[in-house]
Amino acid sequence: MKIASFNINGIKARYNALADWLDEAQPDVAVLQEIKSIDAAFPRELIEERGYNLETHGQKSFNGVAILSKLPLEDVQRGLPGDDADEQARWIEATVVGKQAIRICGLYLPNGNPVELNSDGSPVEGGKYAYKLAWMERLRARAQALLAEEIPALMAGDYNIIPQAEDAKRPDAWRDDALFRPESRAAFQRIVNLGFTEAFRTRTRGPGHYTFWDYQAGAWNRDDGIRIDHFLLSPQAADLLRDCQIDKDIRGRDKPSDHVPIWVDLDL
Repeated sequence: MKIASFNINGIKARYNALADWLDEAQPDVAVLQEIKSIDAAFPRELIEERGYNLETHGQKSFNGVAILSKLPLEDVQRGLPGDDADEQARWIEATVVGKQAIRICGLYLPNGNPVELNSDGSPVEGGKYAYKLAWMERLRARAQALLAEEIPALMAGDYNIIPQAEDAKRPDAWRDDALFRPESRAAFQRIVNLGFTEAFRTRTRGPGHYTFWDYQAGAWNRDDGIRIDHFLLSPQAADLLRDCQIDKDIRGRDKPSDHVPIWVDLDL
């Protein structure tokens, strides 16, 4: 089973790019981020005419996530548990049954910039960085619950986290950014340390592997990228891992997203 993640940066702007990629890559399941569309306005025909089932958790002009699958999507849940007042559409999950069932969670983790800190270095309450870190604590709680179920499960999407210096072409340029601050990376590592496998790094080592290139300052042409899109696999899913790759060439096409797809192949 090929499961992909793709931050498309707007379904309307990336309609043709997404269609072309689906036709070529043929994922069995894909999670999308930043669809930037309410559910009713999402162009379902793009997905359904290609034989996919579709579930969305949309928001007007911002955020928004979706799951599409050639197999039925069961027990769909929208919104990350832990804060009923959070209205941002950043989390969707569902069960897909192949040779066995797998719980697939698609996420768009908050960016967290600008970083606003108190004099003691703590995040300013109500600020974007505080929201990011609080969201990651909720993510850790959900991750623990997934592990307790002892079934194949994965959490995939745009984490807005640069895990290590080798995951950026110019790590020094990101030192004070919410994506690379030590608090952010530590929060990500606490989730991994629960018992998850970061799929890409089990298959590929070393620098020079990125999933995002900014539209500004010729970042793509200079390969000035960062790796912020990740798959975290439960032990039961990690046992099924056959491959994990990044579709880098998509970034060089016409009207691309600033992200590219990343995918895993599981023995499901």
